[in-house]
This record gives sequence, structure tokens and C-alpha cells, in this order.
Amino acid sequence: MNKLKSFVSVLVFCLSANFCIAQDDIISHGISTFGDLKYEKDFKHLSYVNPNAPKGGEISFWAFGSFDSMHPYTRKGRAGAYSSIFFESLLEGTSDEIDSAYGLVAKEIQYPEDRSWVIFTLRDLVKFSDGSPLTAKDVLFSFNLLKEKGLPSFRAVLEKDVKKAELISDSKIKFIFNDDVPKRDLINTVGGLPIFSQKYFVDNNVDFEASTLTPAVGSGPYILEKVDVGKQIIYKKNPAYWGNDLSINKGRYNFDTFRVEYFADYNSAFEGFKAGTYTFRNEASSKIWATGYDFPALEKNWIKKTTLPDGNLSSGQSFVINLRREKFHDIRVRKAIGLMFNFEWSNSTLFYGLYERINSFWDNSDLKAVGIPDNEELEILNKHKAVLDVNTFSQEVYTFPKSSSKQLDRKNLRQASKLLDKAGWKVGDDGLRRNTEGKTLDVEILNDSQAFDRIINPYVENLKKLGINAANIKIDNAQMTDRRRKFDFDILVGFLSTQLTPGSELEQYFGSESADFSIFNLTGIKDKGVDAIIKDVRAAKSREELGFAIRALDRVLRNKVIWVPQWFKNKHTIAYYDMYEHPKTLPPYDIGVLDTWWINTDKYNNLKEQGALK
Repeated sequence: MNKLKSFVSVLVFCLSANFCIAQDDIISHGISTFGDLKYEKDFKHLSYVNPNAPKGGEISFWAFGSFDSMHPYTRKGRAGAYSSIFFESLLEGTSDEIDSAYGLVAKEIQYPEDRSWVIFTLRDLVKFSDGSPLTAKDVLFSFNLLKEKGLPSFRAVLEKDVKKAELISDSKIKFIFNDDVPKRDLINTVGGLPIFSQKYFVDNNVDFEASTLTPAVGSGPYILEKVDVGKQIIYKKNPAYWGNDLSINKGRYNFDTFRVEYFADYNSAFEGFKAGTYTFRNEASSKIWATGYDFPALEKNWIKKTTLPDGNLSSGQSFVINLRREKFHDIRVRKAIGLMFNFEWSNSTLFYGLYERINSFWDNSDLKAVGIPDNEELEILNKHKAVLDVNTFSQEVYTFPKSSSKQLDRKNLRQASKLLDKAGWKVGDDGLRRNTEGKTLDVEILNDSQAFDRIINPYVENLKKLGINAANIKIDNAQMTDRRRKFDFDILVGFLSTQLTPGSELEQYFGSESADFSIFNLTGIKDKGVDAIIKDVRAAKSREELGFAIRALDRVLRNKVIWVPQWFKNKHTIAYYDMYEHPKTLPPYDIGVLDTWWINTDKYNNLKEQGALK
């Protein structure tokens, strides 16, 4: 049995005033949103790892732009890649389940059927990287820190959902959730929060909200070895890591070190890979993938180029429209702007046919809305008729039409022109569209990537043909970070990511209350219909019910046209120096390079002898 009922007594047994065990409380080593856990309490290791994987060696990656902080939980500064790796949580998910979490720092959880509260019992001898013990006091300290000084999106969720957290003992902590919120996912939420060392913050008088290059003390498997601002970060395995022998960690964290090299643009990063400056590349450029892998290291079989399946949702990559700008309030304007992006031409001409068009917020899954809503969707939508558009119920879900093989699709141009005309943006003698106040329709697309010029520039040309005063605005990545956080943009490339089992995070991405402060709600959408269906998603009591609610939400969001969706591919295109190996069976939701791969020492030595590596 994955979930164990505690029949300690017919009566409620209280160990203290704050700690009571009822006869129907669930006691378990993990929790699943729907159904049973895959792994039993006494599981030896995750099914997709090599429990005997060799330990040692290094793997290295690249990152774009720069960084000036090693603190990922503040809005100040630009955090370095992987800088959250220092911290663990009470629970941890796996890469072969979509809605389960297992004890990591916690060895046991206890909760009632209605999930109105939870008690976590911590493992013995959990230690921070400085050797100090991790106790429930640190968990409480971390919760309060995130609630009071964390990112606004953290604060909002914790304030809204969690009534209080209280210590039971050094090894037990209890979270009590508010009465008027859906509780299905809240155990996972609090169980997934990072845990910081109270001693470190107090002893060093550290300001949590300040940017810093000195990472806070955590309990994770890796610690910081070296940081060179804007250039390089090296992480090393903590030789005294407390969790090496845990079942959930067997066969994982196999590299002694991993290194991140920073580059100003994609081209220089690729040249660095060719030269052996770093050793693993998840190729994001279709052009490079199709035409660039013909260099000596590949010809000498030093590098392995391959594809691996990706069972995740699409990334939600899109041209994000900032609804905070008055000129975008009219949906006809947003539709017209979207019609000018020619995916079909881009895919054929620029992407070598490697991508598919994103149409849904849940693309690459069966959760996306299609056609006209069916009976189950209608049942959900009908509950919120008063706050939904009439066309939601009887029309097909909005999907941007396909374009021709030419850069400028004349049919879409005519349709977009009619939309802008009706919206009051008329073409003047100079070919520019103006409103009744004489203002031109100016649209800036922020861009901090040279590689995106070849995509954005044709799009800008098409927008100009429509009479829009459009521009590709080049900025550096520090400026991009700052302007994203301030919502100072018209349009930018962003990721409106979702999950296969969505919950409270939807409020951060699409909820009205988050629009003015959440860095995840890039669009700034405020819509009562969206808010209402998010509540339905959070309240779903079965996966089937969840699916109906998500498809309803997807339909409503797409009909709002808050984005110009771009593209995705359902496979990983990767290249790496041929010294790394991975388990025969990879999990569906993560290839787990840093997590479950390892280095073959003989292959490494061979490459080193041949001069393949720096």
C-alpha cells in the first residue's frame, strides 16, 4: 500500500497540544495528486537510473549573456545558471510521474483525507553543507522568509493558501491551510519550498532581498567551487553530502563537478563547443543543427550528435503581448499583430522544417482544447457564462491560421487590415496607421539575442506592410531582465509554461491578482473568466475532471489572444563529447543529463590524449 492508514487508536491520540493523530490520518513516504504512488515505501532506487553509475569527472554547459548574482530568490540582480541547486526541499518529484512527490529531507508525511493540513517528519542527520544540522526550525525559518521577503509570486501564494506553519519538535513541522482555498496541491507546494540555513542568515546578518555572489548555505549535493562574474561558474559535489545513500538519490548526481561557460551570443557559444571549451550542448538553433555540425571534431567522432524524445509539454514559447499597454486592449489589434507572423514560411526557410507550430498552452499533450467545446467542457464553461465571451461556447477555439510559403501572406494581410480598420487604426498618406488622436501604432519587439534577428526582422517587415510602426529593439540581457521585471515592453519573446498537473502556479501566470507584480504573468492578463476556471482546475478531484477543466481554460486563454505562439519540437536535439553515458531507459519527462548521466573514464582519457578537450 502506498498510503497507510494509521489505526493507532479508535480515539484521537495527542502527543502534544499541537500534534494529534486521528485514526483516519494518512501516513506515507510521499504523495500523489491523483491515484497511487509508483514507488513503494521500501523502493531501492528510481526505475530510470543506473544505481551503479560510476562517480566522478566533469560535465560542462553553456549559458547566454551574463550574471551578477548567485541568489535566485530575489528580484535584484541576474542569477547565475543552476544557482538554486544548493537547496533541497522536504519533498521531491521524479521524472517518470507527473503528479507525485516523495520524501527527500522529510522521511514521512501525515495528512487527513481533505488535505487541510500536513505534518512533515524530517530524516535524521540531515546536514547543511557547512556541517550544521538541518531541523524543522530551518524549515519554518525558510517558509517565513519566503512569505515575508521572497519573490512577490512566492509571497502571494503562501499568503493566500497557508494559514500558518508551526513547530511540533526539532524533527516535525505542521502546515495548516486556509479554509477557503483548494487544497489538492498545497502539500506539494509547501513540500517543494527551498530550505535555507537559519544559522547562516542570523550569524552573518544576511539580507535575503539583496543580490549577492555568495550563495546561502543549503543542504544539496553541490556547492560552489568558483565564480567568475559574467564568465564562468563551477559547482562541485559536496564530499560530505548527507543524502548519498537515500533510495531516491541512488544513481544520481554522478559528476564531481559541472561547469557553466557564459557566451555573449549563440554563434560564439557554438564556436566554444567546437573548440572543446564545454562538452554538452542542447541545440536550440535549428540552423546550426541543420547546417553547422560539419566540423573536424564531429568528423573525428569526438562528438556524438543525436536526438532523444521529449514527453514534456511545449515550452509556451511565444511573442508575449503586454496587455498593460492601452494600444493592445482591443483584441482586434492583437489578432492583427499575430496574423503577420508567418510560421510556415519561417519553419521552411529559417528552421529547416524542424519545428511544429504551438497552438495551445498545453501543446504536446491531450490536454489542449480542440474544435467546439464538448459536453464536459460546456458544463464547466456554462457555470461562468456571466464572465465569458459569447463565442466561447459555440465557436472553434482560436487558432492562428496557416500562412502561405511566401514571407508575406496576402490573405492574412487583408484580414489583419480589416481588423485594424475596425479597431480605429486607419492608414495615412505615409502608410502608417493612426488612431483618432493621430498617434501611430508603434510596436517594439524587445530582443537580447542576435540569433533571433533572422526571425524577428521578417516579422517586423510584415508588420510594417500592415502600416504598423514596428521595430526590432536590440538590448543586452541585463536590460532585458530589468525591463521584464518592470513590465516595460510592448512585445518580447517569453515562455508561458504550464504543467501536466497544474495548480496554484496558474494564478501566477494568468491570474488577475498577479498581473501587477508576478514576473511570471508577463502578459498582465486580468480576466474574471480565466480566474474562475483556474479555480475549477485547482478544485478538480480526478485526472479526468482536471482534463476537462484544463481544456476549458486553454480555450478561454487562446480566445483572448494574449500571445503570438511560436514553435516547439517534441525531441531533444543534443550533441556532446563522446564520453558521457546514460541509463538505457530514459524517463519521459526529463533526459536528466546532470541528474542521471555519468562519465566513462576510458572514453574521457582517449579524447584527452587525442587533443579533443581543453
